[in-house]
Amino acid sequence: MLITKHAVMRTALSAIYRSGSHRLLSPITKGLGAVLMLHQVRPASARAFDPNGILRVTPEFLDAALRQIKSEGYEFVAMDEAQRRLSATAGAKPFVAVTLDDGYRDNLVYARPVFARHNVPYCIYVPTSFADGQGDLWWEGFEAAIAAGLPLKVRKDGVRQTFDCATPEQQRKTWDALYWWLRGPDEDRTRALTHDLCRQAGVPPFASARDMMTWDELSELATDPLCTIGAHTVNHYSLAKLDAARCFEEIASGKQGLEDRLGRPVRHMSYPYGSAADCGPREFELAKEAGFETGVTTYKGLLFPAHREHMFGLPRLSLNGEFQDLQMLSVLLGGAPFALRNGFKHVATA
Repeated sequence: MLITKHAVMRTALSAIYRSGSHRLLSPITKGLGAVLMLHQVRPASARAFDPNGILRVTPEFLDAALRQIKSEGYEFVAMDEAQRRLSATAGAKPFVAVTLDDGYRDNLVYARPVFARHNVPYCIYVPTSFADGQGDLWWEGFEAAIAAGLPLKVRKDGVRQTFDCATPEQQRKTWDALYWWLRGPDEDRTRALTHDLCRQAGVPPFASARDMMTWDELSELATDPLCTIGAHTVNHYSLAKLDAARCFEEIASGKQGLEDRLGRPVRHMSYPYGSAADCGPREFELAKEAGFETGVTTYKGLLFPAHREHMFGLPRLSLNGEFQDLQMLSVLLGGAPFALRNGFKHVATA
């Protein structure tokens, strides 16, 4: 299902590029610029089953993407400057702010040298529990459980089912069948179910906790004048699924924890998962109440003057691991796909 969806998207983006319509529409669709979203930056994987590969781009692609964005006339800015430009009434050169979610160690090892080479500012949004070594990257544990190759037993929709995982095709089918079910209405349930799958497969539930930056590494990175450390809550929960008190605690404690450990103000946050099902007006207001100055989502889109009234619901342009193609990046920067998807509304809600 996901492979088919991505194939359709690639075909559509390629067709837009070949038609040249993205350039014809760009005067009205490209807006002021964009906030780029990345997660992991590391060498390519040769694994046949790699569902979380959508979160990963190679250092080589990041390097090429930064070069192309510069060649298309954009200026790279930090999130502080992006906020200032959005708040300004006068126009300025088109800009791009680069952000990375979760605090993977590869951001330090592979991405930082690329940003340094191009003198590009970047913002890394960190959940404090990940830096503590206690974070539950359940999506990584879920992948590891399937990749172990053993049958997995799940009571789903009241029926005890067995999912075979011996081959890459079976593994992909199991992922497609269970991922959104696991991402149901209860964050604690999601983690409990994933832990059970990991137990059955004989893999640790915190499969990739070792891949996250420690506090010492974050403290080193925070001294980089190109780097801004932003907040990503404490535990990386879907905030909309929490009651208001618990939601505010996740937001505010994530901010305070970073400030206490790094000794500097934290002004920007990213909402975990970030879709309209995971964050909305309530979460935006709570982020403002907690003292943040911007909040970024995974709503798909570019930045327009109207976003100065929506600083806590900013959209982003994802550098998705499935679309490591400079032609597609050019189409997305032009804004045509987002304009068509959002009915040419500058401020979208999903």
